[in-house]
Amino acid sequence: MTENLPRTARPLRVLAAMSGGVDSAVAAARAAEAGHDVTGVHLALSANPQSFRTGARGCCTIEDSRDARRAADVIGIPFYVWDLAERFREDVVEDFISEYEAGRTPNPCLRCNEKIKFAALLDKALALGFDAVCTGHYATVVLNEDGSRELHRASDMAKDQSYVLGVLDEKQLAHALFPLGDTLTTKDEIRAEAERRGLAVAKKPDSHDICFIADGDTQGFLAKRLGKAEGDIVDESGRTVGTHEGAFGFTIGQRKGLRIGHPAADGKPRYVLDISPVNNTVTVGPVEALDVTALTAIRPRWCGSTAAAPGTYTAQLRAHGGETEVFAELVEEELRVRFSEPVRGVAPGQAIVLYDGTRVVGSATIATTTRAGTAPAAV
Repeated sequence: MTENLPRTARPLRVLAAMSGGVDSAVAAARAAEAGHDVTGVHLALSANPQSFRTGARGCCTIEDSRDARRAADVIGIPFYVWDLAERFREDVVEDFISEYEAGRTPNPCLRCNEKIKFAALLDKALALGFDAVCTGHYATVVLNEDGSRELHRASDMAKDQSYVLGVLDEKQLAHALFPLGDTLTTKDEIRAEAERRGLAVAKKPDSHDICFIADGDTQGFLAKRLGKAEGDIVDESGRTVGTHEGAFGFTIGQRKGLRIGHPAADGKPRYVLDISPVNNTVTVGPVEALDVTALTAIRPRWCGSTAAAPGTYTAQLRAHGGETEVFAELVEEELRVRFSEPVRGVAPGQAIVLYDGTRVVGSATIATTTRAGTAPAAV
């Protein structure tokens, strides 16, 4: 049975994380409508919040806090603002910066779900006597007859967000509610529901990209914190074909913004193949050189009581990417993965999430990749 909105002998005490957007507002409203004792909380994650959002970018502004409070008032639930800015800075922002500095490509949304929403927030909620944390994520928790829980994809694959929740362990799943996960509704229908409920956020734009980089300029954000460091852009033979102002400003598979002064001999576009923070060089080459046949991943987290058994699964490598078939096995706490067909654009630092059908098996951080006909690449 799904447990997105469980009906129990007693109402659950639910802490609804309200970002100020439409999804979290509708999720809180549905939880309250299901008979639970709901309290709304907005997480203040910025030490110096702006007054207004920049279009659909950014979060944690004063405007967002006010939108969340107005939604809570309409729903008729208590509302608080909790300051987790210092924890967010340490666990998400600083981690993001250090990962890029090391030549890796992190996903801050996974880190936020792991460290903030389902660690710091959940721990505080449980300490205060709440039974569960509710969010507006599109995913589904399934309660098995033996009492164990599983995380599954949302009913609507177009809105599924299970990839960024793959870091949740069994204990965290036991206290997670996702009221939007098992409804086959379009985003327009969610907005229409919000409007019917009188929620002013019904037409508010969705936030996207990295929430703490409001202008969307990741390279500029990193440059301000790490400083410019000029280096060479080289081809596969080691020939210098351009220069850059910081290797941290590139990601594996990147094509645009390379500023290469020498065209390739075949006239075809070149892509970032490797990033070396040691000698501050970026290696570029043809798109075919991005083909990855295997990888190793570290720090696995399982959405269940046991680690994944060796076998065939499907894997997702980015939040909005598709699935690919893999053979995966755990060897001395390291996840080793072989792809049935080569995949492209796989970078150390990214998360790989394994699925068994719609069930999320677990998540791990990519450490090394093996390209077709080459030795493993790592940073």
